[in-house]
Amino acid sequence: MAAAPTAAAAAGIAAPAAEGAEPAPEPPAPEPPAPPEPGATDAETGYDPPAPARRCRPNEAAGDNSEVLDAQAGSVDEENGRQLGEIELQCGICTKWFTADTFGIDTTSCLPFMTNYSFHCNVCHHSGNTYFLRKQANLKEMCLSALANLTWQSRTQDEHPKTMFSKDKDIIPFIDKYWECMTTRQRPGKMTWPNNIVKTMCKERDVFLVKEHPDPGSKDPEEDYPKFGLLDQDLANIGPAYDNQKQNNAVSTSGSLNGGIAAGGSGKGRGAKRKQQDGGTTGTAKKTRSDPLFSAQRLPPHGYPLEHPFNKDGYRYILAEPDPHAPDPEKLELDCWAGKPIPGDLYRACLYERVLLALHDRGTKLPTLCRVLTVIGEKGYSMMPPDTAARLGWSQPLGNLQAPLGYDKFSYSWRSKKGTKFHQSIGKHYSSGYGQGDVLGFYISLPEDTETAKSLPDTYKDKALIKFKSYLYFEEKDFVDKAEKSLKQAPGSQIIFFKNGASQGVAFKDIFEGVYFPAISLYKGCTVSINFGPYFKYPPRDITYRPMSDMGWGAVVEHTLADVLYHVETEVDGRRSPPWEP
Repeated sequence: MAAAPTAAAAAGIAAPAAEGAEPAPEPPAPEPPAPPEPGATDAETGYDPPAPARRCRPNEAAGDNSEVLDAQAGSVDEENGRQLGEIELQCGICTKWFTADTFGIDTTSCLPFMTNYSFHCNVCHHSGNTYFLRKQANLKEMCLSALANLTWQSRTQDEHPKTMFSKDKDIIPFIDKYWECMTTRQRPGKMTWPNNIVKTMCKERDVFLVKEHPDPGSKDPEEDYPKFGLLDQDLANIGPAYDNQKQNNAVSTSGSLNGGIAAGGSGKGRGAKRKQQDGGTTGTAKKTRSDPLFSAQRLPPHGYPLEHPFNKDGYRYILAEPDPHAPDPEKLELDCWAGKPIPGDLYRACLYERVLLALHDRGTKLPTLCRVLTVIGEKGYSMMPPDTAARLGWSQPLGNLQAPLGYDKFSYSWRSKKGTKFHQSIGKHYSSGYGQGDVLGFYISLPEDTETAKSLPDTYKDKALIKFKSYLYFEEKDFVDKAEKSLKQAPGSQIIFFKNGASQGVAFKDIFEGVYFPAISLYKGCTVSINFGPYFKYPPRDITYRPMSDMGWGAVVEHTLADVLYHVETEVDGRRSPPWEP
């Protein structure tokens, strides 16, 4: 995470320890603020069965504004967490159910009992915002949703509820009427899909019941057959991972058509079954490209994938996430971009408000510990002389990762041996060296009247999007030569290093203008632990500073503002974002 270019910043760094030695103790870090908890809302809407006058059941309580930052939980049944008949969404992480109007999500193209979506509530999603993505449904999912709606409609309206429904009189007319609400793919031009629907339901006997002819003595006409119904009549079990649930429940149902969790299970519904599966049950869920759990929900606690592309070979990679402020968020449907370039307008850089060591912007041989606050050297890697241990300091994003810090024009460093300072591979005497047990401080001051300080960060929306291990990244080409030629000094800027609370004097003055990050170069078994603040063992006493820990949230704010301004000013796919009104 970069220090904000408009303010001075300081970071405390424990000096490297000898190989096998314990790292210096780390000051306690403040606990991050607790995420918001969904509260109750007064809005209650009953289920209005689909009527001929409208194609989908609209969200009557949400209004036109689909951007809601502080989510509130809808009125739910505390016993099973469901409001059957409502348009409900199940969080893929906490597995709780919410009514769609709770978060102001546009449901004009949704139906109750749909399964082709991914949803994360604002408490679970790493960005703190709600996430909702409709996916392309296959015929099996469409038949499941249609039969569930027909079953619920019969239960609430008919004196003698039905469980089996006619192919020609019920199921096909329902799917034909609500096609756009059930899937994102276009309605086929040829009327061949009704036959495919029959084949699908006849094949999927673990989900559907089939009755091809009326019972002897029945008054039902032969033309009403075949009839189809749900094998599991418990509609509360229908959710985004219904297929996986049926596969895992096949053993535990013991011939029952109820399809519930086996006795002794903790909790109800799909979420409880998933917990049992995660705990080591024999049921195995099939993972495919259509896995309803969107990859962002599986991010580690530090907010970055463990398997990721490295910044190397002249390219940089920025983790991307769906942009909730995009004018056409429904275009985020990944299936519709198969074989096509995904437009960067629909995504934004994924940022984490806590400042940690970068997992991707480092040499590929340098491992970091799980806290992402400690980095360890690896057998002489990083191309440093054999009798040195570490260089610590500041670097711009284009600093060479395969060379020691201070190798090029973009970085400034302080070496542990003899206290030499380096810039552009030129070493000059600065102070005494440092070693195991020393606590170092790094201060950088950048003027506020530079072009960099006045500019918003890059949105990357004009960059190509690539997919790596189920995650999307902006790919940016490094133009190092061009950047070097455009470097200019920032008068009044300076870098000061501290050792055990004592200032070592100004190391560099009038440094090149730009955005700077704390940076580390290591040799062999050296270990460095980082403290980005806000509490330091030796805080500077004679200067005003801001800790690096403050820069994280500031970067999130600046990037969000840049993204919003991009949508206001930029034409996207032939249409413009709504006009800005002061």
